[in-house]
Amino acid sequence: MVMYWTLLLAVSILLYVLLDGFDLGVGMLFGLARGEERRDAMLSAVAPIWDGNETWLVVTGVILWGAFPVVYATLLPAFYLPLLVMLAGLILRGVAFEFRHKAERARWIWDWSFVGGSFAATFIQGMTVGALVEGLPIEDGQYTGGDFGWFSPFAALCGVALCLGYALLGACWLVKKCEAEVRDTAWRQIPYLVAGVLIFLAIVFIYALAENLQLMHRWIERPYLFVFPAIAAAAAVVLVASVRRRREEWPFYMVILIFMSAFGTLAISFWPYMIPFVLTISEAAAPHSSLAFMFWGEGIFVFPLMLIYTGISYRVFRGKVGATAGHY
Repeated sequence: MVMYWTLLLAVSILLYVLLDGFDLGVGMLFGLARGEERRDAMLSAVAPIWDGNETWLVVTGVILWGAFPVVYATLLPAFYLPLLVMLAGLILRGVAFEFRHKAERARWIWDWSFVGGSFAATFIQGMTVGALVEGLPIEDGQYTGGDFGWFSPFAALCGVALCLGYALLGACWLVKKCEAEVRDTAWRQIPYLVAGVLIFLAIVFIYALAENLQLMHRWIERPYLFVFPAIAAAAAVVLVASVRRRREEWPFYMVILIFMSAFGTLAISFWPYMIPFVLTISEAAAPHSSLAFMFWGEGIFVFPLMLIYTGISYRVFRGKVGATAGHY
């Protein structure tokens, strides 16, 4: 039962990163768009599915709270401030998404709120991952780092890297969903975003080596982890080829494969820890009775229903959006 909930947690996190990742990326690229027609087309590319994508963040929180309460209780005090900023960013972009079409003179405020909320939420997510990789100050199961114990240059670098990664995912989604000027602009942005992601990943890797982070020792102990970077490298080659040949379907799926490879690398590097090198999965799990109780609701009904709903949504709203379409 513990492994079942571990798997569901991993799937929920991965789905959130992939699905909300591209619409957060579109939100960040929205700030570079010029003209209402282009902006309306970008919003139309994510309008039918953006709020459903964020639901997977709620699922992740619920699973942590119910199945791994020790992790929830340990990490929440550590990330109070960044989580509040992230939630404020998500709320701000959601409000801006709906309000900008009703505004006239103040539309620019909502446009930049949409961009700023997307940046804030993405940066905090990347910084949180960086803080977990670097390690949090935890003693006797209690966080001892103070209000800013999660912040470090390494965490900030990870935040910037994820902003570039989500923007790349968003640009590839716009290539897949849009036409005309929006699509052509996204084609031009992809090479710069790929270069930015590679540069910041290299900086993060060098920093991790210089700081001798404990995570790096896992690569020596588990050489099979290099399979994931190899998969990501192959996907990057296909991505570059598809950009050169203007194959619209390939870039988005190749970037998804790169993200999945990065996720797999982190997951196996952390194994069997839920909080890296502090708390194992078995130590963090709730009693069997609690896990079994959750199984009959969330496990076999809510979670599969959400998967079905997500699949149907993407099936119904497949295809291109018009260049002048708007969200009303």
